[in-house]
Amino acid sequence: MSRRDPLANPEPLIRRVYAYVAYRVGDGPDAEDITSATFERALRGQETYDPTKGTPLAWLLGIARRAISDLTSGRDIPTGSIPDTPDAANLEDDAVRHVTLSTALAQLDPHDQDIIALRYGADLTARRIGEILGMTTNATEVALHRALARLRAILTAQDGPRTDNRPDH
Repeated sequence: MSRRDPLANPEPLIRRVYAYVAYRVGDGPDAEDITSATFERALRGQETYDPTKGTPLAWLLGIARRAISDLTSGRDIPTGSIPDTPDAANLEDDAVRHVTLSTALAQLDPHDQDIIALRYGADLTARRIGEILGMTTNATEVALHRALARLRAILTAQDGPRTDNRPDH
């Protein structure tokens, strides 16, 4: 079997891995350290990559998940910060939204955080997430739907009851 180099085009992989990690542990030094550790581990274990088991991104995200687990197992660090580039005109609103969402994400259990980070941080499909987590696509979609419902409930509780007549959907 011919093995292709999973790190042949690292730039887009670095961005996607960093986005996933930052979604889980917050944007900044911890995310940078975990992303760096992920690629160091990948370089050392490059011969273990098997293209029949998934894409290079899926392989790297598996390594990143273990690196996050290693980092967070010994200490409590905030999770759920979402990296983005705020619009200068709405900087204050974006900052409030960012902090509110980060706080709500941190209240979810690690599995829910992981599924949401894989979907929106790493921008993976339900099928790809299922491959990484060992779940069927349908089970992944259900888990994502439930995680988002729990996140929505936390955000609603933070905002207080709705006073308008808009439906929740």
